Amino acid sequence: MKTQLELARDGIISEQMKKVAQDENFNPEIIRARVAAGEIVIPANPNRTNQKVVGIGTGLRTKINASIGTSSDICSIEAEVKKAIAIEEEGADTLMELSAGGNLDKVRREVLKAVNMPVGNVPLYQAFKETARKYKDPSKLDPEFLFDLIEKQLADGLSFMAIHCGINQYTIERLRKQGFRYGGLASKGGTFMVAYMDATGKENPLYEQFDRVCALMKKYDAVLSLGNGIRAGAIHDSHDRAQMAEMIINCELAELGREQGCQMMVEGPGHVPLDEIQANIILEKRMSGNAPYYVLGPIPADTGAGYDHITSAIGAASSTWHGADLICYITPAEHLALPTEADVREGVRATRLAVRIGDIAKYPDRRDNERLAAMARRDMRWDDLESRLLFPEIARETRNSRAPEDGATCTMCGDFCAMKKGNTIFREDIKNDKIAPGA
Repeated sequence: MKTQLELARDGIISEQMKKVAQDENFNPEIIRARVAAGEIVIPANPNRTNQKVVGIGTGLRTKINASIGTSSDICSIEAEVKKAIAIEEEGADTLMELSAGGNLDKVRREVLKAVNMPVGNVPLYQAFKETARKYKDPSKLDPEFLFDLIEKQLADGLSFMAIHCGINQYTIERLRKQGFRYGGLASKGGTFMVAYMDATGKENPLYEQFDRVCALMKKYDAVLSLGNGIRAGAIHDSHDRAQMAEMIINCELAELGREQGCQMMVEGPGHVPLDEIQANIILEKRMSGNAPYYVLGPIPADTGAGYDHITSAIGAASSTWHGADLICYITPAEHLALPTEADVREGVRATRLAVRIGDIAKYPDRRDNERLAAMARRDMRWDDLESRLLFPEIARETRNSRAPEDGATCTMCGDFCAMKKGNTIFREDIKNDKIAPGA
């Protein structure tokens, strides 16, 4: 079986490419050319027959990933399945199942059955958890077990994986030479891989046997997302030598993976101040040959816990504007607790709004919906306005809960409504279609 990348390089426009072109209003040949160049990826594991087709990359609408998963403290398969369904209902594009507690195979399989989104994971979570259960020490990880586990998870239907191939002894040496970090290590999978390498003195098997990783991903046409295991967990660590060392390696690996016919994405930070976001994306795009960039948040401040879905939305809007292709949401529970269903819904909504703002800046030619919404608001055509909103049900519920005396207005201004007065003053201009009302 050929991957989407290999088909595109052979000049073949697959059904998945046609669907992306239709959804994004592109010529299918443009999609094929960008898939062939490695600038667009399409998670397409054939073992999932019910999977929605999603394109991620250059020129496309910025996509949203949401994450769920059990922990050692809270472990309910039913709760995670409900969260997965809620995430899909709220409009996320992809899902990462990141469980680290309970029956990890069962959680993954139940989530895969419950949703149509492409689903990914971080295989190191299960690898280290099961090693710890067996040997009481996650550093006793057997690399052969890890590779077998990756294939088992892919066979279940996962369409992308965050795999920490870019951590090696050189990146760990950078951490030591710079005196560690203000915010420590933030990646669970990355940290446990560092611990394995520190305890055994061995190289990261995912880096050492990178060709083998690519072969497994190619077998299932899954996207290899090069995990950001040394990402900064504090803005004062952003772009330190350790993070940059891993980023350079990941960008090199993205090129090597594409040469082998594997669909590749690169993952990015992490905690990063707002003024560094643009530079971060320029570096990734330049060094990776414009590989799709999967940005985790980012979080541009370290003091927003409890509202980090807002902190992250600010970073996500900026990242989207400057060229990120996939944004991982953050929930209000980030840094504090395992998120609830309500938390994941709020996280998806905040991120959808953030990427809409970023896409408006990134693609100035795609602003018609905003213009039409503004005109509907101006003319107080409430039904038309709702049809243009990201969250029409919430808007309707809010308006109806405080209904105005004059149905044309709202209770924010009542009879002091600026729109109503302005339309009275300029009624002739509107009537004469000078500014294309309702266009």
